Amino acid sequence: MAILKMLGKGFWAIGNIGVTPDIRPEEAKHIQYFNIGVFMMMVINLFYFFQTVTDERTPMIIPIAQISTSVLCLLVYTFHTLGRFTTARIYGFLLFFANALILNTLSGKELVDHYFVFIAIGYAFLVFPRKEKRLMTTMIISAFICYLAIFFLYGHVEPAVQIEPSVLNRQNQFLLYIVFILFIIFMISARSFTDRTEDSLNQERDKLAEMAALLKKMFGRYLSTEVMTSLIENPSALELGGEKRRVTIMMSDLRGFTALSERLAPEQVVQMLNAYFEVMVEVVLKFQGTINEIIGDALLVIFGAPQEMPDRTHRAIACAIAMQNAMAEVNAQNRSQGLPELDMGIGLNETEVIVGNIGSSKRSKYTVVGSGVNMTSRIESYSVGGQVLISESVRQEAGEVLRIDAQREVLPKGAETPLKIYEVGGIAGQYNLALEEKDPGLVTLARQIPLRYTVLEGKDVGKKGLQASVVRLSKKCAEIILDRQLEILTNLKMNLGDVDENLSARDFYGKIIERSGENGESHMVHFTSVPSEVDAYFQSHRQHAAKPTTRESS
Repeated sequence: MAILKMLGKGFWAIGNIGVTPDIRPEEAKHIQYFNIGVFMMMVINLFYFFQTVTDERTPMIIPIAQISTSVLCLLVYTFHTLGRFTTARIYGFLLFFANALILNTLSGKELVDHYFVFIAIGYAFLVFPRKEKRLMTTMIISAFICYLAIFFLYGHVEPAVQIEPSVLNRQNQFLLYIVFILFIIFMISARSFTDRTEDSLNQERDKLAEMAALLKKMFGRYLSTEVMTSLIENPSALELGGEKRRVTIMMSDLRGFTALSERLAPEQVVQMLNAYFEVMVEVVLKFQGTINEIIGDALLVIFGAPQEMPDRTHRAIACAIAMQNAMAEVNAQNRSQGLPELDMGIGLNETEVIVGNIGSSKRSKYTVVGSGVNMTSRIESYSVGGQVLISESVRQEAGEVLRIDAQREVLPKGAETPLKIYEVGGIAGQYNLALEEKDPGLVTLARQIPLRYTVLEGKDVGKKGLQASVVRLSKKCAEIILDRQLEILTNLKMNLGDVDENLSARDFYGKIIERSGENGESHMVHFTSVPSEVDAYFQSHRQHAAKPTTRESS
């Protein structure tokens, strides 16, 4: 048994000729079996050659025939090694067909029987990969037909070379012994091949499982489980390229975060953003959105790519409402850690874009490209904290399930025609969600608060020191009397008047959301960024104010 195992290791070394680490396990297994098959045929031919050439009673034509078949066998191996598989198979077929015909005409039919049993069928199994079952079956049937043809055409013909029965029997016995020994060694080696191949396959599976786990760990926070599974099962989806796709794009952004971050330490900014994204990403994944970008404090989310999503618009609106409602959790965490509260605006747009993997072979990114992406950003820029704004295309796609609280026409930068946007307060149907009321009613102040303001956009942009006064106030909004009429959605930078120098130097920001009064001098301003010192000042005025009005701020 020790000798057989040693011979089996030799078979293993021969089988591994031409097997490199970059070859797939199933291809390596085919090469190993092919090498062993050719080696076995060569050994049989050579042993038979030496057995016949040393026997004076055997005609010389027999060993010469064995030499010719050995040459054909080497040709089969050479062409197979060079990757010329078709040529190798043709020579292989000629190998056993021509050899069988020669043996039959020279020595008689009895040798042909052994030849086909031990070489022809084995050749078909060893030379052809397992996946080519149809070709392998054709080869076996062809071999059987050849055997029948030789039997009926030449089986009755007297052999050209007369061999004594005792010599013929001894040759047959010798051939059987050699085949039996090689078969045993091959079976031992085959078990070793199988075990090692299975080990290789198991290692490959483990590597793939580790890679899949790593991908899920790296990207699972940004893609839903369904999308991750789709990408892992269909790697072709990650190839460079793109396609036109109808999607719903959502963009969210924290109001006044740039000014807020300038007042905080870098560690606090990162801590606050991480806590915010932790909650928001969880909501997005719940509604199966694909987070395409995290840009500073902004999120760009796609619904409808890379996977098709028939209810993408409803899902995106429900996600936006859930995100706004989840801001209560974010701000509760901030308050507990002594950090300022945050406000978020959201814009949604239904549009046709190019989606796909864009970049180079070394670094690429799944992204969306098109004017619709920029339009989503424009829509979001008109929002104030707590709002969900949608385009006309989203409203039409969503249908009658939406609760529209307000609508207005705007002219985004670069647009030729006005754009109608809608403020969504809720969605009925499957998701049945509504924005939670967060801001208490406006209260009329016992004493107006004087302000100085600067217009940040529009025809009055850059003008400083303009006078105003706050007449009604809530946590998030204020009714302010300005010294001129300004457009709705104008952004303002404001400072308190008649206070100490430190407090008056604190900038706070807001956006005009309504205009009223006989001359339009009364403006409803939604605060987008308020320092804690200014907020405390406002709170003291609210506590001494009159009874709240019934009006709710948006």
